[in-house]
Amino acid sequence: MEMNIALLPGDGIGPEVIAQAVKVVKAVGKKFGHTIHFEEAPVGAAAIDLTGNPYPDETHEVCLRADAVLFGAIGDPKYDNDPKAKVRPEQGLLAMRKKLGLFANVRPTFTFPSLVHKSPLKLDRIEGVDLVFFRELTGGIYFGEPRGRNEQGTKAFDTNVYSKEEITRLARMGFEAALKRRKLLTCVDKANVLATSRLWRETVQELATEYSDVKVEYEFVDAVAMRLIQWPKAYDVLITENLFGDILTDEASVISGSMGLMPSASLGTDNKLFEPIHGSYPQAAGKDIANPLGTILSAAMMFEYAFDLREEAKAISDVVNKSLAEGIVTEDIAEGGKAYKTSEVGDWLAANI
Repeated sequence: MEMNIALLPGDGIGPEVIAQAVKVVKAVGKKFGHTIHFEEAPVGAAAIDLTGNPYPDETHEVCLRADAVLFGAIGDPKYDNDPKAKVRPEQGLLAMRKKLGLFANVRPTFTFPSLVHKSPLKLDRIEGVDLVFFRELTGGIYFGEPRGRNEQGTKAFDTNVYSKEEITRLARMGFEAALKRRKLLTCVDKANVLATSRLWRETVQELATEYSDVKVEYEFVDAVAMRLIQWPKAYDVLITENLFGDILTDEASVISGSMGLMPSASLGTDNKLFEPIHGSYPQAAGKDIANPLGTILSAAMMFEYAFDLREEAKAISDVVNKSLAEGIVTEDIAEGGKAYKTSEVGDWLAANI
Protein backbone atom coordinates (compact mmCIF):
# COMPACT_ATOMS: atom_id res chain seq x y z
CA MET A 1 0.00 0.00 0.00
CA GLU A 2 1.14 3.56 -0.71
CA MET A 3 0.61 6.04 2.12
CA ASN A 4 1.01 9.81 2.38
CA ILE A 5 1.50 10.99 5.95
CA ALA A 6 1.61 14.61 7.09
CA LEU A 7 3.96 15.30 10.00
CA LEU A 8 3.13 18.19 12.34
CA PRO A 9 5.85 18.05 15.03
CA GLY A 10 4.68 21.25 16.75
CA ASP A 11 6.31 22.55 19.92
CA GLY A 12 8.39 21.41 22.89
CA ILE A 13 9.07 17.68 22.78
CA GLY A 14 6.83 17.30 19.73
CA PRO A 15 9.66 17.14 17.16
CA GLU A 16 11.60 14.59 19.25
CA VAL A 17 8.73 12.16 19.77
CA ILE A 18 7.50 12.51 16.19
CA ALA A 19 11.00 11.60 14.98
CA GLN A 20 10.79 8.30 16.89
CA ALA A 21 7.34 7.54 15.49
CA VAL A 22 8.73 8.08 11.97
CA LYS A 23 11.47 5.53 12.66
CA VAL A 24 8.89 2.96 13.73
CA VAL A 25 6.50 3.72 10.85
CA LYS A 26 9.36 3.32 8.36
CA ALA A 27 10.26 -0.03 9.95
CA VAL A 28 6.65 -1.20 9.67
CA GLY A 29 6.57 -0.09 6.02
CA LYS A 30 9.72 -2.06 5.29
CA LYS A 31 8.49 -5.18 7.13
CA PHE A 32 5.06 -5.26 5.49
CA GLY A 33 5.98 -3.91 2.07
CA HIS A 34 4.33 -0.47 2.17
CA THR A 35 5.57 2.66 0.43
CA ILE A 36 5.33 5.60 2.83
CA HIS A 37 5.79 9.28 1.98
CA PHE A 38 6.14 11.99 4.65
CA GLU A 39 5.52 15.73 4.34
CA GLU A 40 6.30 18.02 7.29
CA ALA A 41 4.61 21.32 8.20
CA PRO A 42 4.67 23.77 11.17
CA VAL A 43 1.88 24.22 13.71
CA GLY A 44 1.47 25.93 17.09
CA ALA A 45 4.15 28.27 18.46
CA ALA A 46 6.58 27.06 15.80
CA ALA A 47 4.14 28.24 13.13
CA ILE A 48 3.50 31.56 14.90
CA ASP A 49 7.24 32.23 14.92
CA LEU A 50 7.43 31.51 11.18
CA THR A 51 4.18 32.98 9.88
CA GLY A 52 2.26 34.67 12.72
CA ASN A 53 -0.47 32.01 12.37
CA PRO A 54 -0.63 28.89 14.62
CA TYR A 55 -2.28 26.90 11.79
CA PRO A 56 -1.14 28.39 8.47
CA ASP A 57 -2.98 27.76 5.20
CA GLU A 58 0.11 25.97 3.89
CA THR A 59 -0.04 23.51 6.80
CA HIS A 60 -3.72 22.94 6.15
CA GLU A 61 -2.98 22.11 2.51
CA VAL A 62 -0.35 19.57 3.60
CA CYS A 63 -2.94 17.91 5.85
CA LEU A 64 -5.55 17.82 3.09
CA ARG A 65 -3.09 16.10 0.72
CA ALA A 66 -2.29 13.40 3.29
CA ASP A 67 -4.01 10.10 4.03
CA ALA A 68 -3.30 10.64 7.73
CA VAL A 69 -1.69 13.23 10.02
CA LEU A 70 0.83 12.46 12.79
CA PHE A 71 0.84 15.33 15.27
CA GLY A 72 3.23 16.00 18.16
CA ALA A 73 2.19 18.70 20.63
CA ILE A 74 1.29 22.38 20.92
CA GLY A 75 2.26 24.93 23.55
CA ASP A 76 5.08 27.28 24.55
CA PRO A 77 5.73 29.10 27.86
CA LYS A 78 6.40 32.42 26.16
CA TYR A 79 2.73 32.48 25.15
CA ASP A 80 1.38 30.79 28.30
CA ASN A 81 3.07 33.45 30.45
CA ASP A 82 1.83 36.38 28.36
CA PRO A 83 -1.84 37.09 29.19
CA LYS A 84 -1.90 39.85 26.56
CA ALA A 85 -0.85 37.61 23.67
CA LYS A 86 -3.47 37.96 20.92
CA VAL A 87 -2.36 34.82 19.06
CA ARG A 88 -1.78 31.60 21.00
CA PRO A 89 -0.55 28.16 19.92
CA GLU A 90 -3.71 26.47 21.22
CA GLN A 91 -5.80 28.46 18.74
CA GLY A 92 -4.06 26.44 16.06
CA LEU A 93 -5.31 23.21 17.60
CA LEU A 94 -8.94 24.36 17.60
CA ALA A 95 -8.60 25.74 14.07
CA MET A 96 -7.06 22.49 12.85
CA ARG A 97 -9.84 20.37 14.33
CA LYS A 98 -12.53 22.61 12.86
CA LYS A 99 -11.01 23.06 9.38
CA LEU A 100 -10.21 19.35 9.01
CA GLY A 101 -13.65 18.37 10.31
CA LEU A 102 -12.19 16.20 13.09
CA PHE A 103 -15.40 15.68 15.02
CA ALA A 104 -14.53 12.48 16.92
CA ASN A 105 -11.72 12.18 19.45
CA VAL A 106 -10.89 8.53 20.15
CA ARG A 107 -9.08 8.00 23.45
CA PRO A 108 -8.31 4.44 24.55
CA THR A 109 -7.29 3.54 28.09
CA PHE A 110 -5.53 0.25 28.71
CA THR A 111 -2.92 -1.14 31.06
CA PHE A 112 0.54 -2.57 30.50
CA PRO A 113 1.34 -5.76 32.45
CA SER A 114 4.80 -4.51 33.42
CA LEU A 115 3.50 -1.12 34.62
CA VAL A 116 0.28 -1.87 36.49
CA HIS A 117 2.04 -1.18 39.80
CA LYS A 118 2.52 2.46 38.73
CA SER A 119 -1.21 3.11 38.58
CA PRO A 120 -2.67 5.10 41.50
CA LEU A 121 -5.48 2.52 41.67
CA LYS A 122 -5.39 -0.93 43.25
CA LEU A 123 -4.33 -3.86 41.06
CA ASP A 124 -7.68 -5.67 41.22
CA ARG A 125 -9.41 -2.51 39.94
CA ILE A 126 -7.24 -1.90 36.88
CA GLU A 127 -5.71 -5.19 35.74
CA GLY A 128 -7.17 -5.89 32.30
CA VAL A 129 -8.80 -2.47 31.82
CA ASP A 130 -9.50 -1.85 28.13
CA LEU A 131 -11.93 0.96 27.38
CA VAL A 132 -12.23 3.68 24.76
CA PHE A 133 -13.88 7.09 24.77
CA PHE A 134 -15.45 8.67 21.69
CA ARG A 135 -15.59 12.39 22.50
CA GLU A 136 -17.39 14.85 20.23
CA LEU A 137 -14.74 17.39 19.29
CA THR A 138 -16.09 20.30 17.26
CA GLY A 139 -19.35 21.23 18.97
CA GLY A 140 -20.64 22.04 22.43
CA ILE A 141 -19.60 24.76 24.82
CA TYR A 142 -16.11 25.21 23.34
CA PHE A 143 -17.55 26.43 20.06
CA GLY A 144 -21.05 27.68 20.92
CA GLU A 145 -22.13 31.27 20.31
CA PRO A 146 -22.81 33.72 21.85
CA ARG A 147 -20.04 33.90 24.40
CA GLY A 148 -18.50 36.77 26.32
CA ARG A 149 -19.14 39.13 29.24
CA ASN A 150 -21.62 41.86 30.04
CA GLU A 151 -20.60 45.50 29.69
CA GLN A 152 -19.67 45.77 33.36
CA GLY A 153 -17.48 42.67 33.14
CA THR A 154 -19.26 41.15 36.13
CA LYS A 155 -20.96 38.28 34.30
CA ALA A 156 -19.63 35.83 31.71
CA PHE A 157 -21.48 33.40 29.49
CA ASP A 158 -20.75 30.47 27.17
CA THR A 159 -23.33 28.71 25.03
CA ASN A 160 -23.61 24.92 24.78
CA VAL A 161 -25.13 23.95 21.43
CA TYR A 162 -25.59 20.55 19.78
CA SER A 163 -27.49 19.40 16.72
CA LYS A 164 -28.95 15.96 16.18
CA GLU A 165 -26.61 15.51 13.21
CA GLU A 166 -23.51 16.18 15.33
CA ILE A 167 -24.64 13.67 17.93
CA THR A 168 -25.61 11.00 15.40
CA ARG A 169 -22.29 10.95 13.53
CA LEU A 170 -20.30 10.63 16.76
CA ALA A 171 -22.62 8.04 18.28
CA ARG A 172 -22.58 5.93 15.13
CA MET A 173 -18.78 5.70 15.37
CA GLY A 174 -19.18 4.51 18.94
CA PHE A 175 -21.73 1.86 18.00
CA GLU A 176 -19.54 0.58 15.17
CA ALA A 177 -16.58 0.32 17.54
CA ALA A 178 -18.71 -1.50 20.13
CA LEU A 179 -19.66 -4.11 17.53
CA LYS A 180 -15.96 -4.95 17.11
CA ARG A 181 -15.32 -5.05 20.85
CA ARG A 182 -17.47 -6.31 23.78
CA LYS A 183 -20.73 -4.94 22.38
CA LEU A 184 -21.25 -2.58 25.31
CA LEU A 185 -21.77 1.15 24.83
CA THR A 186 -22.26 3.79 27.54
CA CYS A 187 -23.81 7.16 26.71
CA VAL A 188 -22.47 9.76 29.17
CA ASP A 189 -24.64 12.84 29.69
CA LYS A 190 -26.35 15.06 32.26
CA ALA A 191 -29.90 14.57 31.00
CA ASN A 192 -31.44 15.34 34.39
CA VAL A 193 -30.26 18.97 34.08
CA LEU A 194 -29.20 19.91 30.54
CA ALA A 195 -31.38 20.22 27.44
CA THR A 196 -28.42 19.33 25.21
CA SER A 197 -27.92 16.12 27.19
CA ARG A 198 -31.57 15.20 26.77
CA LEU A 199 -31.09 15.56 23.01
CA TRP A 200 -28.00 13.33 23.26
CA ARG A 201 -29.89 10.62 25.12
CA GLU A 202 -32.92 10.81 22.84
CA THR A 203 -30.76 10.59 19.70
CA VAL A 204 -28.72 7.65 21.01
CA GLN A 205 -31.90 5.80 21.99
CA GLU A 206 -33.20 6.18 18.44
CA LEU A 207 -29.90 5.05 16.91
CA ALA A 208 -29.72 2.04 19.24
CA THR A 209 -32.60 0.39 17.33
CA GLU A 210 -30.16 -0.09 14.42
CA TYR A 211 -27.63 -1.86 16.66
CA SER A 212 -29.63 -4.54 18.46
CA ASP A 213 -26.47 -6.55 19.21
CA VAL A 214 -25.04 -3.72 21.31
CA LYS A 215 -26.08 -3.30 24.94
CA VAL A 216 -26.55 0.42 25.65
CA GLU A 217 -26.29 1.98 29.09
CA TYR A 218 -27.01 5.61 30.00
CA GLU A 219 -25.13 7.25 32.87
CA PHE A 220 -24.81 10.77 34.23
CA VAL A 221 -21.34 12.26 33.88
CA ASP A 222 -20.80 12.61 37.64
CA ALA A 223 -21.57 8.90 38.14
CA VAL A 224 -19.10 7.95 35.40
CA ALA A 225 -16.41 10.17 36.96
CA MET A 226 -16.86 8.17 40.17
CA ARG A 227 -17.10 4.71 38.60
CA LEU A 228 -14.01 5.22 36.42
CA ILE A 229 -12.05 5.15 39.68
CA GLN A 230 -14.16 2.58 41.51
CA TRP A 231 -14.44 -0.02 38.74
CA PRO A 232 -13.13 1.03 35.30
CA LYS A 233 -13.47 -2.54 33.99
CA ALA A 234 -17.23 -1.95 33.90
CA TYR A 235 -16.81 0.11 30.72
CA ASP A 236 -15.98 -0.72 27.12
CA VAL A 237 -17.01 2.05 24.67
CA LEU A 238 -18.15 5.42 26.06
CA ILE A 239 -19.59 8.27 23.97
CA THR A 240 -20.00 11.81 25.20
CA GLU A 241 -19.99 15.52 24.39
CA ASN A 242 -16.98 17.80 24.13
CA LEU A 243 -16.66 19.22 27.67
CA PHE A 244 -17.49 15.99 29.52
CA GLY A 245 -15.13 14.05 27.26
CA ASP A 246 -12.29 16.51 27.81
CA ILE A 247 -12.47 15.97 31.57
CA LEU A 248 -13.20 12.23 31.70
CA THR A 249 -10.51 11.21 29.22
CA ASP A 250 -7.84 12.98 31.27
CA GLU A 251 -9.16 11.23 34.38
CA ALA A 252 -9.05 7.87 32.61
CA SER A 253 -5.52 8.47 31.30
CA VAL A 254 -3.93 8.12 34.74
CA ILE A 255 -5.30 4.58 35.17
CA SER A 256 -2.44 3.16 33.09
CA GLY A 257 0.15 4.74 35.40
CA SER A 258 1.66 7.16 32.91
CA MET A 259 0.05 9.79 30.68
CA GLY A 260 3.11 9.56 28.42
CA LEU A 261 1.95 6.14 27.19
CA MET A 262 -1.51 7.00 25.95
CA PRO A 263 -2.33 7.56 22.26
CA SER A 264 -5.35 9.16 20.62
CA ALA A 265 -7.01 9.74 17.28
CA SER A 266 -9.14 12.60 15.99
CA LEU A 267 -11.34 11.45 13.13
CA GLY A 268 -13.48 13.17 10.55
CA THR A 269 -15.31 12.07 7.44
CA ASP A 270 -12.33 12.77 5.18
CA ASN A 271 -9.38 13.46 7.50
CA LYS A 272 -7.71 11.56 10.34
CA LEU A 273 -5.16 12.83 12.86
CA PHE A 274 -3.17 10.87 15.45
CA GLU A 275 -1.41 12.29 18.51
CA PRO A 276 -0.26 11.42 22.04
CA ILE A 277 -2.41 12.85 24.81
CA HIS A 278 0.47 14.53 26.66
CA GLY A 279 1.39 18.17 26.15
CA SER A 280 4.50 19.85 24.78
CA TYR A 281 6.48 19.42 28.05
CA PRO A 282 8.78 22.36 27.28
CA GLN A 283 11.03 21.65 30.27
CA ALA A 284 12.27 18.51 28.51
CA ALA A 285 12.52 19.92 25.00
CA GLY A 286 15.84 19.24 23.30
CA LYS A 287 17.13 17.02 26.12
CA ASP A 288 16.37 13.66 24.45
CA ILE A 289 14.59 12.41 27.60
CA ALA A 290 10.88 12.55 26.64
CA ASN A 291 8.82 9.37 26.52
CA PRO A 292 7.96 8.67 22.86
CA LEU A 293 5.65 5.70 23.45
CA GLY A 294 2.38 7.65 23.37
CA THR A 295 3.29 9.02 19.94
CA ILE A 296 4.44 5.61 18.69
CA LEU A 297 1.20 3.99 19.89
CA SER A 298 -0.65 6.81 18.10
CA ALA A 299 1.10 5.60 14.95
CA ALA A 300 -0.29 2.14 15.72
CA MET A 301 -3.77 3.69 15.88
CA MET A 302 -3.03 5.33 12.54
CA PHE A 303 -2.42 1.98 10.85
CA GLU A 304 -5.67 0.61 12.32
CA TYR A 305 -8.05 3.57 11.96
CA ALA A 306 -6.67 5.27 8.82
CA PHE A 307 -5.58 2.23 6.81
CA ASP A 308 -7.44 -0.72 8.41
CA LEU A 309 -4.11 -2.52 8.82
CA ARG A 310 -4.52 -4.29 12.14
CA GLU A 311 -1.53 -6.60 11.81
CA GLU A 312 0.74 -3.58 11.37
CA ALA A 313 -0.86 -1.87 14.37
CA LYS A 314 -0.37 -5.00 16.47
CA ALA A 315 3.29 -5.20 15.44
CA ILE A 316 3.80 -1.78 17.03
CA SER A 317 1.82 -2.46 20.20
CA ASP A 318 3.61 -5.79 20.65
CA VAL A 319 7.07 -4.24 20.36
CA VAL A 320 6.08 -1.45 22.78
CA ASN A 321 5.00 -4.07 25.33
CA LYS A 322 8.31 -5.86 24.75
CA SER A 323 10.27 -2.65 25.38
CA LEU A 324 8.40 -2.08 28.65
CA ALA A 325 8.94 -5.67 29.78
CA GLU A 326 12.68 -5.47 28.99
CA GLY A 327 13.15 -2.02 30.53
CA ILE A 328 13.99 -0.15 27.33
CA VAL A 329 12.32 2.99 28.67
CA THR A 330 12.92 6.70 29.29
CA GLU A 331 13.64 8.19 32.72
CA ASP A 332 9.99 8.90 33.61
CA ILE A 333 9.24 5.18 33.99
CA ALA A 334 12.75 3.76 34.54
CA GLU A 335 12.18 3.45 38.33
CA GLY A 336 15.84 3.40 39.26
CA GLY A 337 16.86 1.18 36.36
CA LYS A 338 18.74 2.29 33.30
CA ALA A 339 17.06 5.26 31.59
CA TYR A 340 17.34 5.29 27.82
CA LYS A 341 17.32 8.39 25.64
CA THR A 342 14.26 9.20 23.57
CA SER A 343 16.22 8.47 20.41
CA GLU A 344 17.57 5.19 21.80
CA VAL A 345 14.05 3.95 22.55
CA GLY A 346 12.99 4.84 19.02
CA ASP A 347 16.01 3.04 17.52
CA TRP A 348 15.35 -0.07 19.63
CA LEU A 349 11.68 -0.23 18.70
CA ALA A 350 12.39 0.21 14.99
CA ALA A 351 15.07 -2.48 15.07
CA ASN A 352 12.75 -4.90 16.89
CA ILE A 353 9.83 -4.39 14.48
